[in-house]
Amino acid sequence: MKQLSQDARSGAITVTDVPVPHMGPNSVLVRVVASVVSAGTERAVTEFAEKSLAGKAKARPDLVRQVVEKIRRDGLLPTIHSVRGRLDQPLALGYSCAGTVIATGEQVTGIQPGDRVACAGANYAIHAEVVSVPRLLVAKVPVATSENASGNAVPVPFEAAAFTTLGAVALHGVRTAEVKLGDVVAVIGLGLLGQLTVQILRANGCVVVGIDPREERAKLARRMGADAACTSSADLAQLCREFSRGIGADAVLITAETPSSDPVELAAQVARDRGAVVSVGAVGLNLRRDSYFKKELSFRVSRSYGPGRYDADFEEKGRDYPAGFVRWTETRNMDAFLDLLASGKVDVTSLISHRFPLEQATDAYELITGKSGGSFLGVLLTYSSADFAPSTRMELPVRTAVAGAKVSVGLVGAGGFALTTLLPAMQKISGVDYAGVCSASGAKAKHAAEKFGFRFCTTSLEDLLADPSVNTAVIATRHSLHAGQVIAALKAGKNVFCEKPLCLSEDELRDIVTNLLANPAPLRLMVGFNRRYAPMSVKLREFMRRDVHRAPMYAHYRVNAGFLPPNHWTQDASEGGRMLGEVCHFLDYLTFVCGAPVEVEARTLGDNGSFCDDNVVISVGFANGSRGVVSYMANGDRAFGKERIEVFGAGKTAVIDDFRTLELSEGGKLRTEHARLGQDKGHRGEWEAFVRSFAEGKLEPVPLDHIIGSTLLTLHALTALRTGERVKIDVPAFKDRIRLGQ
Repeated sequence: MKQLSQDARSGAITVTDVPVPHMGPNSVLVRVVASVVSAGTERAVTEFAEKSLAGKAKARPDLVRQVVEKIRRDGLLPTIHSVRGRLDQPLALGYSCAGTVIATGEQVTGIQPGDRVACAGANYAIHAEVVSVPRLLVAKVPVATSENASGNAVPVPFEAAAFTTLGAVALHGVRTAEVKLGDVVAVIGLGLLGQLTVQILRANGCVVVGIDPREERAKLARRMGADAACTSSADLAQLCREFSRGIGADAVLITAETPSSDPVELAAQVARDRGAVVSVGAVGLNLRRDSYFKKELSFRVSRSYGPGRYDADFEEKGRDYPAGFVRWTETRNMDAFLDLLASGKVDVTSLISHRFPLEQATDAYELITGKSGGSFLGVLLTYSSADFAPSTRMELPVRTAVAGAKVSVGLVGAGGFALTTLLPAMQKISGVDYAGVCSASGAKAKHAAEKFGFRFCTTSLEDLLADPSVNTAVIATRHSLHAGQVIAALKAGKNVFCEKPLCLSEDELRDIVTNLLANPAPLRLMVGFNRRYAPMSVKLREFMRRDVHRAPMYAHYRVNAGFLPPNHWTQDASEGGRMLGEVCHFLDYLTFVCGAPVEVEARTLGDNGSFCDDNVVISVGFANGSRGVVSYMANGDRAFGKERIEVFGAGKTAVIDDFRTLELSEGGKLRTEHARLGQDKGHRGEWEAFVRSFAEGKLEPVPLDHIIGSTLLTLHALTALRTGERVKIDVPAFKDRIRLGQ
């Protein structure tokens, strides 16, 4: 299929062939007929992407601060690689389209193949021939209430339905203003969003006056139902007084797009005493206190197209809000706007100024960014109605297998970590063949395949695992997907390298080990605990374990993790939270240094609800009498170093500070080493070990007991945290239960 995408580094916009997207259990697959190009949001994204690095830095100083902070924490070279990796990924453009359903996920209700639907959402309702959209971002397109000449009900046209997302934005702005029948409402900015707002207000029984510096837009607003429209601030103030009998506008909706704060000042001038001002468009928000204080105005910001927006539980997981508590969600706003189209109370056909076939989409962006000149309003992309067979797989030309390679990789997941950290480390090692990439996004799968030399890309895990040229599945997806994908790969007879964590529950661990041991052909399983393989870690372990008697040790791993808001995906309990998602790294490191864990305790710091149990101290007992502690803190200063490891035992001390310095102390002598090329946290080393296991015929790069012990330690640490009790860890008993089928 064809999809529009933009290069984040250069801003170049291209239409390319990519595999159709993956359809999740709560998603709907739609063949697109029309999509709307946003002159506000998409123009801003496009113009930002076209800026030079210096221009991007000037426009987004907040991102510059993040880069500087990362340099302090991780060093210059890792930061450069990370920034380049992010800029190298393609951007999907678009967020409002309409088309026909071709398939639905098993959890979807109320929608079926053949339904005409409108779709919303950035990264979902994009400019592509086929899109995969979560159920609650999809609305069925109704038939019109009027009939055609033959007496038949006429469906709302796809071109009109494609405006549904923008219509829901305008509708939510009107709801946020809480206007009532007969209210005088001023609309500042009569672009596409403003024109839709005018019509919705008229349908609501309001008196509507508008302003736009362009006379043709003021005229259009009057044709679309505005009681009056003008081009000057003085005229708007006069119109508001006239239509309100000298009171002023009951509400003002700002639908303009400008960095200036002039619209919010104008709104204060024309609003009545204790009126409401609602910012719907992207404008400057520097409010003059005097203007708003004297009238005791209410200033509100309308957030996109309704409750549910930016809530992953609602949009991605399909957890709807009860109508009795939240009457107008973004989904129900979409339905309501489509009803307005069906009843004829809102007309979008008159707002369409340009139509471009998808293949000529670059011309549309030349228009909205002002490069081609000419005025515009509603810009549509249209799609060919010709039949095509949607394919989840694409072969890449002139790609050949690596001769003599022992490891042939099928990568599952093409996100930022895989592209900026994992694959660059893997490509420094010989003996690896790159067969295929699987990602939910066809564009991301193709981009990763082209950049790193894979032979094919796909959006189907089943297709990747069925390919005989793949002998190793590399899992680099969201944490909640790991266990299922690992098990699928093992059942398909593939070796597995899984990024941490391996799984999120003891039941998942039991299923993984069961499938690993049940396979007739011996398979390798490795978890991406890279810090074990950092050069400094290898030296520390060798130094501390040099003595024959191996005296008990004490190890302390302090992590200055930094604050993450509760809505960050790593805080999501269904993704394992930070405990299963990151603390697993440091608990595994203790087992690497001290041996087999046998018990664990965990406590959190008291807080005021700002944290998600991510200030935690975990104490671990080991079979050889050693003890270890992980202090994982989210309440520190990010400018301070992130990780420090201290190990004591047998009259020796070893310290690693942020994988930049290593101190080894013995017999009163201190030896210090510094990382010459920046941090090395072992990503290359772990892959050297994994590939070496193939060359040497070893089935366990890391012994299975270590994987089980480390995973149980993390899972039981979470249990200890929740119960406040000490929890025992018994790897032999766990394996016995598997052998007995328990």
